[in-house]
Order: sequence, then C-alpha cells, then structure tokens
Amino acid sequence: MKSFWKAVSHQRNAMFGLAIVGVFILMAVFAPVLAPYNPTEQNLEFALQGPSAEHWLGTDSFGQDVYSRMLYGARLALGIGFASVALGLLGGLIIGLLAGLLGGRVEWALMRLVDAILAFPEIILAIAFVAVLGMGTDKVVYALAISFVGPFARIVRSDVLQVKARPFIEAARLMGVSPFRIIVRHLLPNVLSSLMVQAGIRISTAILLESGLSFFGIGVVPPTPDWGLIIAEGRGFITMAPWISGFPGVALALLLIGLTLLGDGLRDAFDPRSGGH
Repeated sequence: MKSFWKAVSHQRNAMFGLAIVGVFILMAVFAPVLAPYNPTEQNLEFALQGPSAEHWLGTDSFGQDVYSRMLYGARLALGIGFASVALGLLGGLIIGLLAGLLGGRVEWALMRLVDAILAFPEIILAIAFVAVLGMGTDKVVYALAISFVGPFARIVRSDVLQVKARPFIEAARLMGVSPFRIIVRHLLPNVLSSLMVQAGIRISTAILLESGLSFFGIGVVPPTPDWGLIIAEGRGFITMAPWISGFPGVALALLLIGLTLLGDGLRDAFDPRSGGH
C-alpha cells in the first residue's frame, strides 16, 4: 500500500483527479445529510423556480430540488460506475486466467468470445444488453459489466502469458507448488496492477455510458435521481430554466475530468509501456 501511494503521489494529474473525485465521493456518501429535500418529492407549486436561498440550484418542472437530486445523482453515478467495472473486472479476470493458463481450444473459444465483444462499440453493446435485460439500475450495471469483460479479459490473458513463461513460475512447478497457489501468489500480483489501471480508466467510461443510456430513456427509471435523466428532463426548458440541465451537466463533466486525470495518472505510474515510473 505504501509503494502504491508513493507511486501515485508523484503524479500531479492523479492527485488533482483524486481531489476532484474525492469531493464527489463525499457528496455521494453524505447526500442524506447534505440534501435539504427529498430528491423524488414533487411540488408543482414550486416548479421551475430559479436558484434561491430555499433552492440553491433551482427546481425542475416537477418542483423537485435540483441540488438534492444532484447529490443523490452523484451517489448513483459512482455506485453504477464502480459496481459495473468491478463485475466486468471479475468476469474478465476469470476468462483471461482460463485462456492464458489452459491454452489450446479453450483459449481459442474464449478469445473468440472476447473478440466478438470487442467488435462492437461499448455504447452499442450497452444498448443491446439493456434491450435484452430491461430497464432499471441493476440492469444497467449488468449491461455495462458485460460490455467491459472483453477489455479486461484481453489484458489478463496477455499478462498471464508473459508471467507464466518466466523462470520463477517453472521453478514453482518443479517444487510441487499447487496450481492454485501459483495463481494466487505469483500470477495475480503481476496482473493486478494492469487491471487497476484499466479499472480506473473504465469507471469514467461506465459513468458516461450510464448517463447516456438514461438520457436516451433506456437506462435508469424515473423518478430516480440520475444525472442523465435530469439533463434529459431539462431539455424542454433549456431557454427558460437552463439550471435544470446546466448544473448536472457541469457536475458530470467535472467528475469525468477527475476520473480521467486519475486514470491517466495511474497508467503513468504503473504501466511501464506508457513511459511512467
């Protein structure tokens, strides 16, 4: 952990991105305390009110407090982002390990599956999986996770093929070390750094895709406080009430910038092929 923090702390982009992401994480964690109103409570009497002392970021067409919905939207965006990437990483790790270790027909079949996943843009895959699984927060998580399996699997397989050819793996086999122990003690530690770098980059992609799906009306179900939904709901009032779409749009952009900077910093710190240290 100390070496991890030391490597990251020397990357200015990573630290700046971490600061931005940290603010949004705090917003998400303390949303129930910071939000002055119920994010789904409607009050048409206060619809389309501009920013004021009572409603800091104004209200939407249903009289819902935009600030409260933004806070809970941060919780949803980060939750879906981390959950979908974690599931995709797990699936890719399993497929990559099996392909790299077993080889032969198993490797061929698994990598053709990965190639099929990678053949389509992630947004197209996400839309297709949502169409099959249905709408809803959990369905969006599963759809995004499936679309992320391919990149993680390819990274794991590549690293496994490199690591298992090293002399210390052959020495462990000759000493009678069990395959499970070789995987846990030798393969996984050499694979995890690449996976964590990729995961840091993919979280921003997951949040952008989730917001995009909700914006097009095929993701999270209303009246769930979701940034994509809020932006979509404010489109019809962009001239008379620009705060409805404006503030969530700025928040989404800032979070994506922070995650991108953090991901790039992690890559520079841990991926020797990128020129980092």
